Amino acid sequence: MRFIRRNLLGLIAILVLVYLFIPIAVVAILSFNNPTGKFNLAWTQFSTDAWTNLCGVPGVCSSFVTSIQIGIIATIVATALGTMIAFALVRYRFRGRSTTNLLIFLPMATPEVVMGSSLLALFLNLRFPLGQWTVVIAHIMFIISFVVVTVKARLQGLDPRLEEAARDLYANPRATFRYVTLPLVTPGIAGAALLGFSLSFDDFIISYFNAGTLVTFPIFIWGAAQRGIPVQVNALATLVFIIALLIVLGSQLVNYRRRRKLMSV
Repeated sequence: MRFIRRNLLGLIAILVLVYLFIPIAVVAILSFNNPTGKFNLAWTQFSTDAWTNLCGVPGVCSSFVTSIQIGIIATIVATALGTMIAFALVRYRFRGRSTTNLLIFLPMATPEVVMGSSLLALFLNLRFPLGQWTVVIAHIMFIISFVVVTVKARLQGLDPRLEEAARDLYANPRATFRYVTLPLVTPGIAGAALLGFSLSFDDFIISYFNAGTLVTFPIFIWGAAQRGIPVQVNALATLVFIIALLIVLGSQLVNYRRRRKLMSV
């Protein structure tokens, strides 16, 4: 009991992590399955056919590439706009600043079905053809809020004395931003970009309303679920998780080496 009291928080954290990763582990295991029927729900036989032939099912790779393309475009635009908005909200005082802060949080608080149907009505009234660009515009609109919140939290946590020290050393505003502010904010911007890409890649409701005949990866999975999700979907989902895990581990390794280098100096 004494051990449990001392390590209760750690044990709870481990249980929560195990609970979160069990579904991912099931998806990864079933990606090596060879189901006898249409539904890949029970283990039958070990096979690597899904990994060696990822595009064996018509439409799975094209929808996957479409989601990647939409996610990259939406993330780049939303990260650029959201970063500028975050700098404006943190560093400047202007009329309507509090209202802008409130409006930034509205897309995060609005249910996706409301946002998706509202954007659909907007595009139809403007006679804008539904397709890839309507999905990109819709994703940019709700990703910006998450980017602003993430970068804003990073900016508010910066020590202003670092920039003051740069100015005391006769650095002009451009040099201060380039060599001091931007390197310190870059981890927050990178985190916001990764979050935005994952939200865009994972989105189904807003994409479904505004895609028209376009099929993204979540829409493909939703359609395939009615007749049996192919094993290739499990393989692609596992591949995405592995890539995301490698990116996180790589960033942690870079930060660890940077801290050790600073400590040695």
